[in-house]
Amino acid sequence: MNVDSRADSPLSPRTTLVLSRSEIEGLVSMAEVIEAVENAHADMSNGTAAQPAATAMKLPSGTGAFLAMPALADRQGLAVVKLLADIPDNPARNLPMQRSVALLVSQETGAPVAIFQGQIPTRIRTAAASAVATRHLSRADSRVLGLIGAGDLAVEHVRAIREVRTIERVVVWSRSEATVARFIERVGRDFPDLVLEGAASPEEVFAQADIVCTLTPSREPHVKGAWFKPGQHINAVGAPPRPDHREIDSAGMARARVFLDSVPMSMHDSGDLLLAIADGAITAEQASTEIGDVITGAATGRTSVEEITLFNSVGLAIQDLAIGSLIVASARAKGIGREIDLTA
Repeated sequence: MNVDSRADSPLSPRTTLVLSRSEIEGLVSMAEVIEAVENAHADMSNGTAAQPAATAMKLPSGTGAFLAMPALADRQGLAVVKLLADIPDNPARNLPMQRSVALLVSQETGAPVAIFQGQIPTRIRTAAASAVATRHLSRADSRVLGLIGAGDLAVEHVRAIREVRTIERVVVWSRSEATVARFIERVGRDFPDLVLEGAASPEEVFAQADIVCTLTPSREPHVKGAWFKPGQHINAVGAPPRPDHREIDSAGMARARVFLDSVPMSMHDSGDLLLAIADGAITAEQASTEIGDVITGAATGRTSVEEITLFNSVGLAIQDLAIGSLIVASARAKGIGREIDLTA
């Protein structure tokens, strides 16, 4: 059958959908994204999705670094490439330091399905991945969520973790008291049933929380394994995917049982993991279990109420593919975005 004569479907169209940042806002629910991300990790475990290591690019002529992140999945019949740009000079230009754009392509025909701005989808799918790990690794009776960092990603993590655990109290720390105040005002407006408290230090967060999410763009470890409590679950999320950036010290990586979103990506990009290995605190074999294998039952998750578990999240293109397919289907159903014929 001639491809151009086929009836359009949201993920097999004649045209390419272009979505801006504002158009993406509110298109998908957190519950939908958590389910899609969980399925994506299971598909990786089952071999029906491919997630190779990202390719980093940098030239001596500039300070910017570029990361090309590809993935392929049978479930959606799509491939994705996200280009993440890390531009240290951008804040001086009143621009974000990190920017990203993603391209979805039909696995069947190679046709470009959609191009979308990556900021909001990346934030949502990152929080959804933490929720997936929390569902499978944290104690079911966890009630207190701790956050190291109080920006937009922290707000998204409250929304995500509440989908999988009955959170009653949130304890949050940030270097900026004003940021904590904004976080408490914003989250309190959205979730009036939550008890929200600022903490004086990261150590205080760990002392009170059952689940802790570290969400800062740290280069140096400001989270110490000595603070970890028996039975705690940690989502290590914030440090950029760079071999020399980390939030968790080597003692923390050694004290917890470590789970990864992707072994190849983590061994390529996770400073939390690579620096702990370089320090001799853990071996690569000790941190070789992917969360997808826990989801499918190919690997064991938490083994006792006392065990400390840690999900080392570097962020994957397969997660971008999962949320991207939801966003595109929703946008097309609602008539949002601009359709462009790139073959014309």
